[in-house]
Amino acid sequence: MRKAMDFNFLSTPKIVCQSGGLWQLGTLMQDLGATRVLVISDPGIVACGFAAEALDALASAGLAAEVFDKVEADPPIAVVGLAVEAARAFRADGIVGLGGGSSLDTAKVVAAAAANGQPVAEMIGVDRVTGKRLPLIQVPTTAGTGSEVTWVSVLTSDSHEKKAVYAAQLLPDVALLDARLTLGMPRAITAATALDAMVHAIEAATSRTRKNPISDALADKALVLLGQNLPLVLETPSNLAAREAMLLGATLAGMAFINASVGAIHALSYPLGTGFHVPHGHANALVAGPVLRFNLPAAEAEYARLSRLLLPARHFNSDGAAALALISEMEQMLKTSGLKTRLSDMGVTKAAIPGMAQQVVSGISRLLDTNPRDMTAPEVEALYLEVL
Repeated sequence: MRKAMDFNFLSTPKIVCQSGGLWQLGTLMQDLGATRVLVISDPGIVACGFAAEALDALASAGLAAEVFDKVEADPPIAVVGLAVEAARAFRADGIVGLGGGSSLDTAKVVAAAAANGQPVAEMIGVDRVTGKRLPLIQVPTTAGTGSEVTWVSVLTSDSHEKKAVYAAQLLPDVALLDARLTLGMPRAITAATALDAMVHAIEAATSRTRKNPISDALADKALVLLGQNLPLVLETPSNLAAREAMLLGATLAGMAFINASVGAIHALSYPLGTGFHVPHGHANALVAGPVLRFNLPAAEAEYARLSRLLLPARHFNSDGAAALALISEMEQMLKTSGLKTRLSDMGVTKAAIPGMAQQVVSGISRLLDTNPRDMTAPEVEALYLEVL
């Protein structure tokens, strides 16, 4: 068994947390030695005006800059390839990811591929990225994915399968947290991304093989920040202090899970994204309840500990009661968020479930290895059916 003090912990070297901090982008990139910067984003962020603000900030520091705005959700490898071509054509020597997890994941791969000439397809897997990357700053506009502080990029293949690039080179130089950029998030995206981050924290804290004291501390703080502030933001979307707390919570959860790993909730969510285009955070929220209940025999004490952090005003007579309260709280947050709560509402059919379960146990087994309990294909099917 791995000893609790036997671990490596990697982290983004610089985190800037400041409302209005986007205006520091030019100075931060200048400090990294860049002179020609490509901003990786999507059409929605461009329409909000955030990409233009980023360009202004870069120009104010005397840097040349352009925007690549063709990022898609669950970024297809082909689109990432177009972004790499854009970076090379612009002769970019610095990359900014601006947007949700898809833009940030795309930016990581572009920063590496534009520097080393390696085809994107050859990067897929663990530690397959060669050479160094370009200077990279990540600016999240959602409070959820934690991609601004991770060294993983999740892409989608032509066959609609999730493909991940894991490499230390993808860890960005700077995470720039400007909560002002999250104020305009629609209610559904606010809820889905926050629940995604809460799942990151819970799964990091209960990782069977890789959790450690640092990831535990980050996960604990993240869960409290997210759980206590999500209701405030859903009630008052303009609450900047609550938005700041959630953005920081999502970042801390990202730092926790990238070192400790996630588990079966994420494993079950991936086929929902690739097969039915369910947004990642929403997919996690849909299957969280069944997976957490399945894990109870192995994770009750840890769930109870997290529950007492998340619900400090509640008094529980046993760990069992506290653990069940954590699961109920996650399910209740999904219900009050306004997001759909059944797989069938998202187009999932009973006939599709066996194939999804097989994909989980054969194609995403790395996440089951860190889950508190082993899981078979029939058990995965049963979990899907609970929320069909």
